[in-house]
Amino acid sequence: MEDHGYAYSVLEKLSFNRVAGTEDEKKAAQLLLSEIEQAGGKGELMEFPIPASTVTQEGMRIVSPYAREVETIGYGRSGSLPEGGKTLKFYYAERGVAEDYVGMDDLSDTAVMVNSISYEAYRLLCEKHAAAFIVMRGFHYDTLETANAYRKNLGDEKIRLGRIPGFMISAKDATEMVRDGVETVHLTLVQNEFEATSRNVLAVIPGTEYPEESIALTAHYDSVPVGKGAHDNASGAAALMHIYRHFLQNPPKRTLRFIWCGAEEGGLFGSQAYIERNKALMPQIRLCFNFDMCGTTLGENHISVTGGEALKHFTEQFCREVGRSSVVRARVQSSDSAVFADHGVPAIAISRYADSADYHVHSDVLFPLGAEQLYRDAEFAVRYIERVANSVVLPLDKTIPDDLKKELEKYFDRDKIKNNG
Repeated sequence: MEDHGYAYSVLEKLSFNRVAGTEDEKKAAQLLLSEIEQAGGKGELMEFPIPASTVTQEGMRIVSPYAREVETIGYGRSGSLPEGGKTLKFYYAERGVAEDYVGMDDLSDTAVMVNSISYEAYRLLCEKHAAAFIVMRGFHYDTLETANAYRKNLGDEKIRLGRIPGFMISAKDATEMVRDGVETVHLTLVQNEFEATSRNVLAVIPGTEYPEESIALTAHYDSVPVGKGAHDNASGAAALMHIYRHFLQNPPKRTLRFIWCGAEEGGLFGSQAYIERNKALMPQIRLCFNFDMCGTTLGENHISVTGGEALKHFTEQFCREVGRSSVVRARVQSSDSAVFADHGVPAIAISRYADSADYHVHSDVLFPLGAEQLYRDAEFAVRYIERVANSVVLPLDKTIPDDLKKELEKYFDRDKIKNNG
């Protein structure tokens, strides 16, 4: 009899903070490897470097027209200010678009606050030589803690434009600063950059009839620094382990490549590292199934298909066939499946969302998740994967439609990079 509680038991073991590049992430990887071995399989750890930083000093103080300290979190990998900090003019640029900077060409003496730090907003800050940038988190009543704020790293696509020391403050403090006419601030940010090590956990089940054709199955197991990362994404990693155990005992016709990805949060580094090291395998990988957030007791099922209409229709038909209510959309899922799709591998991303179960927050804990629902989610995936992996002819073309290619360009910010040379 199938163990309905197995996936949940793995979820419980993984429900601790697992930030990429830390000892806790390494502990989670070893836990997954142990589960593979206990099931009678063989796994391996694939180490890869990731960019990291340690902030040693950070601070913000309003200088004029009044004085007070402002709680802040510095952006990792955004560079440092001179030792002792720097006093700068303060300017609120709202959306951070060209119209917000009329008559302002040189901001080298100014800390600019924007509503969000999009690629375009950051490009303009670099173009105008801003001395620092400030973004806000939460609602007008939030502190940084209640806004679930945590340190983020500046992404490579922005770093290529240049480094501008960055700061995060609460929307409450941001509101007061603009309302009360803050003119100058003193900012402090000192940090050291280095390479940390993350790991993918890998296992392969060879196909019995068409071993040269592969299906990749992915789920990231790292978490953001707040909460326990139960929903995002210990649940997906646990569901994938359930799937692995099933196929270990019931090998399909096609090869299954299981990848528990490290360092997904903040960069999709694990899936990118896997593809970079396995370029020769990519023509063999015909499809990717990704699992990112499953098992909520309340909620609804979502499937994102990054592939052709035939794959989307097949997915919709299969859901009807097995009686599973699902929202099926042709789109790019913000997860490791996007990296595979970006390299020409159609992807199916399976998730379950609920308004009552949030993620990237302190409250991402076990409570909203249920053992039976996690089992149902994993078993649906087993049946779908069986249908595809055992088919005589795969029910898809290995093509990504042009509209989804454009969405991938946008998702990875390449559309903006191309437009700006």
